[in-house]
Amino acid sequence: MAVGVLALQGSFNEHIACLRKLGVDAVEIRKPEQLAELSGLIIPGGESTTMAKLAEKNNLFPALRKFGSSGKPIWGTCAGLIFLAAKAVGVKEGGQELLGGLDCTVHRNFFGSQINSFEMELSVPSLASDGGAQTCRAVFIRAPAIIDVGSSVEVLAECPLAPKQAVDLPEQDRSKDKVIVAVKQNNMLATAFHPELTSDLRWHQYFLKMVSDGDKEAQAPKTEAVLAKKSEASQAVHQARDMPIFKETNFLSLESY
Repeated sequence: MAVGVLALQGSFNEHIACLRKLGVDAVEIRKPEQLAELSGLIIPGGESTTMAKLAEKNNLFPALRKFGSSGKPIWGTCAGLIFLAAKAVGVKEGGQELLGGLDCTVHRNFFGSQINSFEMELSVPSLASDGGAQTCRAVFIRAPAIIDVGSSVEVLAECPLAPKQAVDLPEQDRSKDKVIVAVKQNNMLATAFHPELTSDLRWHQYFLKMVSDGDKEAQAPKTEAVLAKKSEASQAVHQARDMPIFKETNFLSLESY
C-alpha cells in the first residue's frame, strides 16, 4: 500500500515522517504520473495560494481531480482542506483554483493571521473508537474553518469560538459558540489543523483505515474545476486565545505570498 503526500510546498516532510513511523510506503508527489500507483493521497498544510499556483504550473489539477473521482481516499490538512472544498471565501484578490469534491464552504483565514495561531485539546470522539482518549492536541496555524457543510458530510470535530469570531459565520449561525474544523465525506477527510505536527498518530491511522477500506467506501463525489472568489466577508479582528502559540513555522510560506 503506497500513500502519497503532495510535496509542492508546506508540511509534506512531517506527513511523510508520520506515515513511515506507521510502516507505510510514503511517496512525495510532484508529477501527475506519480498518482497512478497510489492507494491514498494527503494534501498537506502550507500556503494554499502558493500550492495552487505550483499545482497549476505542474499540470496537476486534472490528475488530482481524476484521483479524487476514482474513490481513492484523500486527506487535506489546513491548506489541503481549502483545496478539497467546493467553495472558499476570504481568498486573495483574483481567487484560486480548488479541487472541489468536498461539499462544504471554507473560510480561508477564519482564525486570523500568523500571530493568532494556537494549540488546544480538541474533542474528537471518532478517534476513541479503540478505547483511546476522546481528545487530541490540535495545532492551528493561520487556520481555515468550515462554515457550512452539505447533508452528506460527517462532522468529526468542532472548535469553541471566542465571541467576535462568530461574525465570520453565515448570518443564521452567528449565535453558535463552535465552528467545524474536521469532516469526512465518502473518500475525503479534511482537518483545519495540523496532526502531522504532533506525536499523536491517530489521525494518520484513521486515514490509513480509510485507505485499507477503500473498496468499501461509498461512491466518490464528482470533482469539478472550481475558482474560489475573493470574499466580501467581514474582516473582523479575531481575539487572541489563552493558549500556547505554536512556534515552529519554518515550513510555512511568508504571508506576502
